[in-house]
Amino acid sequence: MKILLTGVTGQVGWELQRTLMTLGEVIPVGRSQLNLAQPNTIPHIIREIQPDLIINSAAYTAVDKAESEPELAMTINGVAPGIIAEEAKRLGAAIIHYSTDYVFDGANTIPYTEEDQPNPQNTYGKTKLAGEEAIASVGVPHLILRTSWVYGLRGKNFLLTMRKLAQEKEEIKVVNDQIGAPTWNRVIAEATAQILSQSRQDVSNFFADKGGLYHLTASGATNWYEFAQAIFTYDVQDDKRKLQKLIAITSKEYPIAAIRPAYSLLNSQKLTNTFGLILPDWQKSLELVLAMNN
Repeated sequence: MKILLTGVTGQVGWELQRTLMTLGEVIPVGRSQLNLAQPNTIPHIIREIQPDLIINSAAYTAVDKAESEPELAMTINGVAPGIIAEEAKRLGAAIIHYSTDYVFDGANTIPYTEEDQPNPQNTYGKTKLAGEEAIASVGVPHLILRTSWVYGLRGKNFLLTMRKLAQEKEEIKVVNDQIGAPTWNRVIAEATAQILSQSRQDVSNFFADKGGLYHLTASGATNWYEFAQAIFTYDVQDDKRKLQKLIAITSKEYPIAAIRPAYSLLNSQKLTNTFGLILPDWQKSLELVLAMNN
């Protein structure tokens, strides 16, 4: 199986390069080779490579910056995935694409299922939903995996931001009224590989049967303040830390450009029922990440 992997320098893409190695020939392409901000260049690259499967882990992920760059965010997150899907269909290939909990408005009090109606409240969420809809409308065999609060030891994410701030400041304020599930990028990549391993190298037919939209997040629930607390609890060997006090605040006390959903837990039961996968609890993953790094 020939696998074209986009977004190889991103959090999920970087891990996918390792987890996909046993499943086929992985052809990783970065932004210099396949720039989703220039959709007209996409067909040529895909036709040249002729993949059996395209995994699109590239995305515009700067949630607040998207409010001032809506057209660029929509091009990368909304338009480009549709073009990738069209090219995959033309080749008889399949596509895997990653989306976000931010397609929901946060009004729920129980975890969102794939049947719940999206209602994104920020530009990032709107563009990611547009990408989902573009892929689905093409009619290509596909798998769309919505995940949440992605973190790891590379790129830009909450874990690395907290560790950096803790070395620079004695006090850090973190919001405690947004509920979600932090999900390790490696867990996402490994779950993707486990799903693909069930396809017996016939991904297009496999997705025609079992494809569609799935939620894929860590088990459990927390808020950003508790997530930060856990980071500093498990990161015991950080001797450069200046941090003395972690302060819980409300979202209103921390004004930012993009509205975040107050509640964005995703129900991953469909993933379990279809593929037999249960993602580990977010705290266990975080403890493992920090143990590896210390």
